[in-house]
Amino acid sequence: MNLDILVIEDEEALSEFIVLELTHEGYNVTAAFDGREGLELALERNWDVILLDLMLPKLNGIEVCRRLKAVKDIPIIMITARDSVMDRVLGLDSGADDYIPKPFAIEELLARIRVIMRREEKRNDLATLLLSFKDLELNIESRLLKKGEQLIELTKKEYDLLFMFMKNINRVLTREVLLENIWGYDAEIETNVVDVYVRHLRNKLDSIDKESYIQTMRGMGYVMRE
Repeated sequence: MNLDILVIEDEEALSEFIVLELTHEGYNVTAAFDGREGLELALERNWDVILLDLMLPKLNGIEVCRRLKAVKDIPIIMITARDSVMDRVLGLDSGADDYIPKPFAIEELLARIRVIMRREEKRNDLATLLLSFKDLELNIESRLLKKGEQLIELTKKEYDLLFMFMKNINRVLTREVLLENIWGYDAEIETNVVDVYVRHLRNKLDSIDKESYIQTMRGMGYVMRE
């Protein structure tokens, strides 16, 4: 498994041990030995997992975790010799995804990394099934549309039309492109059939402003624009 893991740990012997074991498991591992260096490295790349010591020089693990989680959603496992309930709560409340006290068996750490990665895979799989725009959420698997907490029923063509728009946010789609992709032929029918279906879709999406979701680009087509 080609995961990129950052270890932020000031005990060099422990850091070297963790790096050696994780490298042996096939992970790509980088080490930092204080909080400031660790935070800089953490912000430079998209790491798969960060192992973060609580007690660090220059910048403690809690502060590193808070600053990092404010800008990036990277899984963090807090590792520390301090194992009181309050220390665990503090670590988790700062944004850590898991907590493992020292001393620990490397097998337990590896297991916790695997759990974190399974959780991330499930979250990523779910994200690929959902398209979002403003307060709209389109479930590709169930073909259901939610606007906030409201469930909106769509016909097949309305769903296909909305799917095209939400897959192409900020891209203007011409009537010809929509006809070819949704109706599936070179269209001997009039292109105004697109206008009719866009109007139906707008009526379901918008209660007041009929172009708050799908905007008309005069002489060009339609677009969902952020």
